[in-house]
Order: sequence, then C-alpha cells, then structure tokens
Amino acid sequence: MRNKILVWDLPTRLFHWMLAASFIGAFLTAESEYWRAIHVALGYTVIGLIAFRLIWGVVGTRYARFSSFAFGPSKVLVYVKSLVNRTPQHYVGHNPAGSWVIYGLLVLGLLSGATGYAVYNEIGGDWFEELHEGAANMMLGLVGVHVAGVLVSSLLHRENLVRSMIDGYKWGEPGQGIRRMRWLVGIGLIFGVAALWSKLI
Repeated sequence: MRNKILVWDLPTRLFHWMLAASFIGAFLTAESEYWRAIHVALGYTVIGLIAFRLIWGVVGTRYARFSSFAFGPSKVLVYVKSLVNRTPQHYVGHNPAGSWVIYGLLVLGLLSGATGYAVYNEIGGDWFEELHEGAANMMLGLVGVHVAGVLVSSLLHRENLVRSMIDGYKWGEPGQGIRRMRWLVGIGLIFGVAALWSKLI
C-alpha cells in the first residue's frame, strides 16, 4: 500500500530553492554595474550553498546522499527509454537522468563561482571572463533541461515533483521514507546564508 512518505529533508529543499534564486538573481544582474555588489553576493552565495551540499551529500539523510543517486550511463539510458515508451521507471529519490543534471549543476555552479571570483579580483584577464560567462550560460541551459525533466516526469509519473520539493513528501511504500526533517540543520543553513550576506552587503 502506497502512502505519503517524507523523502526530502528541510536542508535539501532549502538548498534547492536558495540555489535556484541565487543563480537566477546572479544571472539577471550580471550586466549591471549598479547591481554589481548584489551580483557578487549572489555568486558567493552559490559557492557557499554548493559547498554545503557537497557536505550534506555525504552526511545527510538517505535521499540527500550522493550514494543514493550514483547512476552510470546505462541506467540513464534505460530510464530515458522508459520515459519515451511511456512506461517510466519510478524512483523514490532522484532518478538517473535527474541525478546527472544535478551533478552538472553542481560542477557548473562551482566553475561559474570560481571564475567569477577571479574576474572580480582581476585574475586571469579576458579568458576567465569568457569562461565565467560560458559556465553561467551552460548552467542556465541545464536549468532549462532540469525544469523540462521535472515537468515530463511529473506528468508521466502522475505526481507533483515541484510540490514534493516544497513539502518534502512523495508517494511510496511504508519504510521507504526518512524519519526526520532535520530542522536544526535547515535553520543553520538559513542563518549561515544570512551571516554571509551581512558581511558582503
């Protein structure tokens, strides 16, 4: 019997939405001198959030850990084929295709942040600036792929994946869910980002 089970802990959900907001904000303010300080602060926020996620991917709850969505190319191909055939394989946590998008976003986010730091501190010249812009544009494209994948998976699986990343719950078998929201870690993450902004702005 399928029940509503807790899958995404609070820190994972906060990371997801704060990273999305920070990246979009940084992208929109990239060409403005007036918003330069905000752009830089958002860039540092992206780096800080990804640093947290790398740690949480090792010590976090069951579905937040990288080990729960370490899929090889063959798994990704089989999953994509199941979507095309309209017989989608169901995963409680991240699916194989989604996992690769997540890894790509983490790598591009770090690359964008590191090159942005170099540009801001006038290191590396035009080459780093071009790399920074290229990484940001690639990340934006991958965000588009991620959004499209979420919409397609939601329709084929008949479950609202956006809502599950808001409230943390999905449909699954008893015993598949995690036990705790991890409120203290989530609140700590919020205070950490707030402390970073208090120093940068």
